[in-house]
Amino acid sequence: MAGIESTVEGLVKEPVEALGFELVEVSFKKEGGVHVLTLFIDKEGGVTMDDCVLVNNTVEPLIDEADPVPMAYTFSVSSPGIDRPIVSERDFERNMGKPVVVKLYKARDKKKEFVGNLAAFTDASVTIAQDSKQIEFERRDVALIKPHIIF
Repeated sequence: MAGIESTVEGLVKEPVEALGFELVEVSFKKEGGVHVLTLFIDKEGGVTMDDCVLVNNTVEPLIDEADPVPMAYTFSVSSPGIDRPIVSERDFERNMGKPVVVKLYKARDKKKEFVGNLAAFTDASVTIAQDSKQIEFERRDVALIKPHIIF
């Protein structure tokens, strides 16, 4: 399935970016007995339903013509959501100074979850600020980083 995802990404990345969107992820999964191909897009200020329709109408003919999926499937375009995991460099840059949740594989100081403002990141580490202290985590120890949504 990863081959389908990367093929589709290669087909649609430029057209999606030409429309002013970031292609966050291409997902191809079996859900409830149906194969689903989903493009997750984002833009500054968020994605609207009209944005999803625009991207769908632009890239669906390209995917249909290339025919990279050898079975029946459903196609959709979606926003990744406000609490999607932070994975790419652009995600980290966009979330600098904002509250995040860091979940670890193994407990540290008897905790596996930490909340703080994203203070720094490198390929090897992530640092959050909690009150007046900073906590650095090795990226290999981090299971998940995502925005901390405060209502």
